[in-house]
Formats: sequence, structure tokens, C-alpha cells
Amino acid sequence: MEIIMHIDVNNAFLSWTAVYLLKHGYKEDIRYQESVIGGDESARRGIVLAKSMVAKSRGVKTAETLRDAKRKCSDLHIYPPYYKLYKYMSCKLFGLISSYIPDIEILSIDECFADYGKVKNLYGDEIKFAYKLKREIKEKLGFTVNIGIANNKLCAKMASDFIKPDRVHTLYSNEIESKMYPLPIEKLFGVGKKTAIKLKSLNINTIGDLARSNPDYLSKYFKNQAVKLIESARGISDSVIILKNRDTSISNSITLSHNLNDIEEIYDVLHSLVDNVCITLRKKKKYAHVVGVSLKDKFFQTKSHQKRLINATNDTKIIYDVCKKLAKELYKDESIRLVGVSLSKLTNKSNYQISIFEDIKDKNKDNNLNKILDELKTTYGNKIINKASLLNTNIHKKY
Repeated sequence: MEIIMHIDVNNAFLSWTAVYLLKHGYKEDIRYQESVIGGDESARRGIVLAKSMVAKSRGVKTAETLRDAKRKCSDLHIYPPYYKLYKYMSCKLFGLISSYIPDIEILSIDECFADYGKVKNLYGDEIKFAYKLKREIKEKLGFTVNIGIANNKLCAKMASDFIKPDRVHTLYSNEIESKMYPLPIEKLFGVGKKTAIKLKSLNINTIGDLARSNPDYLSKYFKNQAVKLIESARGISDSVIILKNRDTSISNSITLSHNLNDIEEIYDVLHSLVDNVCITLRKKKKYAHVVGVSLKDKFFQTKSHQKRLINATNDTKIIYDVCKKLAKELYKDESIRLVGVSLSKLTNKSNYQISIFEDIKDKNKDNNLNKILDELKTTYGNKIINKASLLNTNIHKKY
């Protein structure tokens, strides 16, 4: 049975700034002040990026203007973001974790998944180890984390969010009904504001309500997403740990010159990224078992999602279609500044199974066409030609 940990820094930007200031002679811990980290709006000025618990208790919210925050806190202390510091602290954190658990998946600058099942024989009981790791992070690095422990990534993520800060929580398969079902529907990972409102209009108010829903009924309102929503509510997930910087993966991402606020624009960027990674994949004569998509919003928070394929593939259309579905699940109407695609669990063979609805001749034609397109794009550039099935007729901007 898998044992997955989700490790999440408590209030990362503010905590890391506090640690830095204390080490450099600052007399007061800003985590216990009415304090916020505020950025630059043409480079995000005037927006609350992070807030202390004291400021939160006064009603200060992430993403509101500093002017509004000051109205709520007359003694508000505002500190600028230090992104180089945050990157440094992030590297220290992931370095410490990976010294114990080699298989980690970095979700964002301040959170990761770790596959503890593979090292349990070395370190023993996962709950005892989690408390040890949490203490070591606090003693060596100066900040606190929450650790969620579960049998899959979805439940580990849910567990780490239960009560903060500085906690260890479990959400094993046999605890889902008692711990997760009573939570309000908006607490389910992957459910955004619009989806929560729509579910509540159907009298689905808790995660348990969704878990017990009829998929046929729900599909009238959510189409193909209905089954996925119900599975998530039941704590079912087949998402796997995606290892970074290994020879077993290929990835490509782009930081955009302007934020994207439309799913069709994101699809357009994904199209270019998938094109690039698939050309690389075919040059290496490899096939991918797992496809991943990541989106980073304007507050530098990254969300990622992966899907394991039944058949490993290097076909651009198949991978692009999967990426579109993953992006649709991730996107919750935020402003997106970075889009990324990753292919992992690479293999030398596809072992593709032709279904009764497919023609092997058509499959071979697709493979030959991909080879021809790769040669043309390598010679003349990626935009020289594309398969009609990949063209997006709703392109608004070119990248």
C-alpha cells in the first residue's frame, strides 16, 4: 500500500522573511505582528502576497490591495518580497526532505509530495517519522510545516490542510468517511468557487454529499467531469509521484509576457509546449506513460496534475488532448503567468493496444506523419506546419 506525504510550509513568504530578518538582527518576529508581504503591481505592487495570523484575524486577505488591508489594520507592517531568499529557502527545504526520501515531487516553491512507502523499511512508522521531520525543519531552518499522510496524493494534500500551523494529519483510506465527508464542498481539492456554487445549487453542500451522488444525474451538469468529481470526493486518485530532473522525464514550460485569463489561451500555449516535448520524445525514441501539466498564477502559486496513460505514447495529438483535460481540471479562473508540460515514466516501447474501433493502418499513418512533421519543424521551425486536428481555431494571441 502506498504511503504518500504532502509537506507544506506554513505561510511561506512571511515565515521565510521572518527567519531572514531575525538572523540579521531584527528584534521582533513579524509572524506575530500585524504584518503582510506586499508586492509591486506592474511587478505586483500594492497587493497582499502573504499575511500573518494576526493580520488574518483582522480580516486581511491574500490578493487584496494594501490600501484595503491598511483600513483593517491601522498598524499594518508591510515588507517587500525577497524572491531570491524564497528560492534559497525552498532549496534548503527540499534538500533536507530528499536526504531522507529521494522520491519527491515539487508542487510549488513551498510544497511537495514525498513517497514515504519506498523508505518505510529504513525509518519505520510514518507518523513518528513525520513528527521527527517536522521538528528537524523547525530546528534547522527556523520555520514550520504541515505534513499530511495518506495512501494517495489527493488525500495527503487534503490532510495537510486540515488544521494549521505546525501539524501532522492522516487521511488513510479507512478515515475518508469520518474525516473528509463532513467538510464543506469548497474544501475538496480541485473544486473552485464556480464549481462549488454550482454543486451547492444542486444541494450538494459537503464532500460526503458529492461522494454519494449519482454520476448519471451529475453528468447532466458537469458532463465528463462528473465521475472525476465523485471519485475525488471518495478519496480516489491514480495520480503518481512525478520525479523531476531525472533522465526518465522531459518537460517544458514558459513564463508569459502577460497573464492569461482564458482557458482557450492556455490551450494555445499548451499546444506549443506539447509540440516541443513530443519532438524531443520522438528524437529520443521514447514513449511516455505519464503526462503532467502545471499552472503558476500571478501570486507565484503553482498547481500541477498528472495522468497515467494506459498505453505509453509519443503521439502529439494524444498527449495534447490529455494536457487540455488536465488544464481544464486545474484552471479556476486565476490569472496565469506560467504554463508547463511534463512527460515522465519514459520507456523504449509503447505496447500500444489497438481497440476494435481503430484501424492499424490509420495508426501507422499517424506515426509516419509525426516523423515528417518533426523533420519539417526541425528544419524550418515549429510554426511551419501542423496537423489539422491540432489546430486551435480560437487563437487570440501568438507566442
